[in-house]
Amino acid sequence: MMTWLDRFNAVWSIDFEFSSPSGERPSVACLVAREYHTKQLIRLARKDITNQPPFDLSESSLFVAYFASAEWNCFLSLGWQLPARSIDLWVEFKNQLNGLPFPKAGMGLLGCLFHHGLPAIGAEEKEAMRELAMRGGSYSEREMAELLDYCQSDVDALDRLLPVMAPNIDAPRALLRGRYMQAIARMEHCGIPIDTKSLNKFRNHWGDIKSHLVSEVDQTFGVYDGLSFKQDRFKQYLKENDIPWPHTPTWKLKLDDDTFRQQAKLYPQVSPLRELRHTMSELKLEKLEVGADGRNRTMLRPFASRSGRNQPSNNKFIFGPSVWIRGLIQPEKDRAIAYVDWSQQELGIAAALSADPAMSQAYASGDPYLEFARMADAVPTDATKQTHPQERAAYKVCMLAVQYGMTEVGLASKLNCSVAFARHLLQKHRSTFPVFWSWSQSQVDAAMLELSNRTVFGWQIQTTGRDNPRFLANFPMQANGAEMLRLACCLATEDGINVCCPIHDALLVEGHSSTMEQTVRRTMEHMTEASRVVLDGFELSADYKIVRWPDRYHDEDRGVEMWNRITDLASQFVE
Repeated sequence: MMTWLDRFNAVWSIDFEFSSPSGERPSVACLVAREYHTKQLIRLARKDITNQPPFDLSESSLFVAYFASAEWNCFLSLGWQLPARSIDLWVEFKNQLNGLPFPKAGMGLLGCLFHHGLPAIGAEEKEAMRELAMRGGSYSEREMAELLDYCQSDVDALDRLLPVMAPNIDAPRALLRGRYMQAIARMEHCGIPIDTKSLNKFRNHWGDIKSHLVSEVDQTFGVYDGLSFKQDRFKQYLKENDIPWPHTPTWKLKLDDDTFRQQAKLYPQVSPLRELRHTMSELKLEKLEVGADGRNRTMLRPFASRSGRNQPSNNKFIFGPSVWIRGLIQPEKDRAIAYVDWSQQELGIAAALSADPAMSQAYASGDPYLEFARMADAVPTDATKQTHPQERAAYKVCMLAVQYGMTEVGLASKLNCSVAFARHLLQKHRSTFPVFWSWSQSQVDAAMLELSNRTVFGWQIQTTGRDNPRFLANFPMQANGAEMLRLACCLATEDGINVCCPIHDALLVEGHSSTMEQTVRRTMEHMTEASRVVLDGFELSADYKIVRWPDRYHDEDRGVEMWNRITDLASQFVE
C-alpha cells in the first residue's frame, strides 16, 4: 500500500552517539543510518566521518530521528548542512498523547516502543551505553564497536516505529514540527553570550555575597533571622507600612513568587525583598550551563509544556532564575544583541481567533488596556498612560486575567480590591467584548465534548472531560502563540540570523554592532510573517531593544537594583 513515505526517494533513520559537557557543543563519537526502502546501512566511527554527509540532503530525502535536535546539533558540530526534510518521532509521540497520562516507561525511545508493543533493548544496557558515549575522549576498537551496535539498535528501533506510527502522522504538519527541531539545534548551537568574568566571581564568593546581601536588603524590612525569612516579622512590616497582602484559605500570608511579583507591581517598595527571596531560594549559579567559549547553552526542551511551548531548565538557562542575573548577558566586542518581542501577543491572538471587532480595535490602538478602559467609559477619550495610570493598571490586569479564565475572587486578589469591584471589571469586559466571550466558551465546550482541541498547525491537547476549563479557555492563545514562535524561529534561523534563544513571545538575536538595525528589521519581518500565517492575515506588531558591547542586558525596570547590589558586593572580593 502506498503511503506518504513513498513520496520520498530516500527515508533515512538516523542516530548519533556523542558527548556534550555542560554548555558545550556536542563531540560526535559515531553515526548510524539506515534507508527505509532499500535497507542500506551506514555505520561510521568518528575517524571515518568526513566533512561531507554520506547521504543526499535534498527535498527528495526524508530524515527520521527521535528527539532530533540532538542529531541536528551533531550535524552543525560536523559543519554539515541540515537536511531539507525531517520528522521527529518523539514530537509526534508527544503530540499523540499530549494531555493524557504519559506511559509508565516514559516518553523516551524505550517508552515509545513499549507503548506501540514493539521490542527494545533493556534499560540497564541502554544506560550503560549512554554513559560510555557521554564519557567522550578516545575509544578502543571494542568500545567503538559496542557504541556502533548500540547506536544501530536505536536506528533499528526507529525502523520498527516508523511504519507503525506513520498512518497516524499528519505529514505536512509533522514536517513543520521537524523543521522547528532544526531551528532549536541552530539556537542551541549559537548560545547566549555571557560575562564569564562576573559569573566566576559570583560563583567563587556566592556564600559570602548572599550573607552580605541579606544584611544589606533586610535593613529596610527587618524580616530575616540570619538567612531565614520570618513570616511573623513580615506580617509586622506589612502592618507598619499599611500594605494589604493576599492570604491562603487558612489566613496565612501567601509567600509564593507569583504573589510577590504581583504585589511588587502594586507596591514597588517590596521589589528588593521579592528579588532577594527569589535569589536565595532558587538561584544555583553552579548549574548555569556555560561553555568554554562563554556561551550559555542548554537544552531548550521544545514542546515540553502541554501548550507546546519550550520549557528549558530554570537552573541551567540564563532566563530561568532571578531576573537580575540576566545582567550577565553581554555581547562580545563589536557585537550586539537585540530582544525582539511581539506586542501583547496573547491578546492579539485572542482578537484574531475570536474575530471580535472590539478586541481587534483595542489591539490596533497600540495600548489595548487604556482603550479597554475608554470603551468601558472608565476614563475619558483623551486619557493617557500618564493621566490615568491606576485605571489603566486595573483594566490591564483584568484584560490579562481573562485570558487565563480568572474568577472575580482571583482578580480581586490580584488587584487587592473588593470582589464587587473585580466583578464589575469582568462584567465590563463581557459587555465590551461579547464576541470573544462567546468564542472562548465555545472553545471550552468543544474541547469537553470532542475530548480534544488543536492549533492551526495541529498541535493537539487530549482532554478527559475533567480538565480545568480555565486551561482549556487559554489553550488557543498559548498553543497558537507557541506555533507562531516556532515558525518565526524557523524563518529567522533559515535566513541566517543568529538567534540565541526564544523566550516565550520573543527572540534574542545577535549580530555585528554596525548592522544590528538591519538584523532587527529582518527578524521583525519574519515575526510579522509568522503572525500573518498563524492568524490568517492578522498581523501582530513587535518591539525591540538593542544592547551593544560593552553594555549588558537588563529587563526594563526589573532586577537592575539587585544586579547593582550584587556586583558592588562582589567587587569587594579580590580574585
